[in-house]
Amino acid sequence: MRLLERMRKEWFMVGIVLAIAGAKLKPSVGVHGGPLKPEITVSYIAVATIFFNSGLSLKTEELTSALVHIKLHLFIQIFTLVFFPAAIWLFLQLLSITSINEWLLKGLQTVGCMPPPVSSAVILTKAVGGNEAAAIFNSAFGSFLGIVITPLLLLLFLGSSSTVPFTSIFSQLFMTVVVPLIIGQIVRRYIKDWLERKKPPFGAISSSVLLMIIYTTFCDTFSNPHIDLDKFSLVLILFIIVSIQLSFMLLTFIFSTRNNSGFTPADTVAIIFCSTHKSLTLGIPMLKIVFAGHEHLSLISVPLLIYHPAQILLGSVLVPTIKSWMVSRQKGVKLTRPPV
Repeated sequence: MRLLERMRKEWFMVGIVLAIAGAKLKPSVGVHGGPLKPEITVSYIAVATIFFNSGLSLKTEELTSALVHIKLHLFIQIFTLVFFPAAIWLFLQLLSITSINEWLLKGLQTVGCMPPPVSSAVILTKAVGGNEAAAIFNSAFGSFLGIVITPLLLLLFLGSSSTVPFTSIFSQLFMTVVVPLIIGQIVRRYIKDWLERKKPPFGAISSSVLLMIIYTTFCDTFSNPHIDLDKFSLVLILFIIVSIQLSFMLLTFIFSTRNNSGFTPADTVAIIFCSTHKSLTLGIPMLKIVFAGHEHLSLISVPLLIYHPAQILLGSVLVPTIKSWMVSRQKGVKLTRPPV
């Protein structure tokens, strides 16, 4: 009974294990072009569901107040699109003297140049109970910025340039992020009393969608023939990627929790996830465009293909720890406030 109760409480962690195991056993089901059609169900329907769900659950005043939190937005965007790629470039100067394949190292640089994802950072911020409105804004805004900035960063660091179909990417982002969010907010206005009375499980819905994203992502990873590298290189790249993620999460945590930072614990949660996550959905198409016809495109893509599932897995594992920190910090803030 205790085990069943524990599993019920930790259903999301159990779901992650089952999703990865299922992807390993039968990757053809959730692979791009497979029976689940993730190029439609995940890229469009799942992402739209996440943002409709967010629009429905978020109070309008929370969303509007998040829009004017300029300091928070600047921190996330500068960290993601300026500090991250520059720090990776410096780190790769050290790794260049090792025996690691140079094209895998170039792939690590492309990871640093990528924009934030439109879904995973929002879901994880919501799961912790952080500033979801700020996460939504920065994920969407960062993705739009990345369409222009990422090709320029790739040109700066790798010397590769190409024309990117801005119109089609902009329209996809607008239809899957902005439109569902607005519709969710409109619907909320008419059923606000019902939502506050019934309190639907918005967090569980978002987490279930994330499990689907995890499953299809690992299906693509396990079925990708280009990841057939020697085990030493794969393990080394995986270790480097996890180390980068943990280091940058720790760095954003330290900077955003300083006494004079001006950020709340909920803001810190959004900063941790939005600043360190990178988009596979936008990243892979961009790599295919920028490095079209390149003989080492498959090797360049490997680090991003590893980074994406690793960030979701690592973030999901850290949710309980970050949540307990945020709750205790918020209680501490309430206790130290002088009585009115």
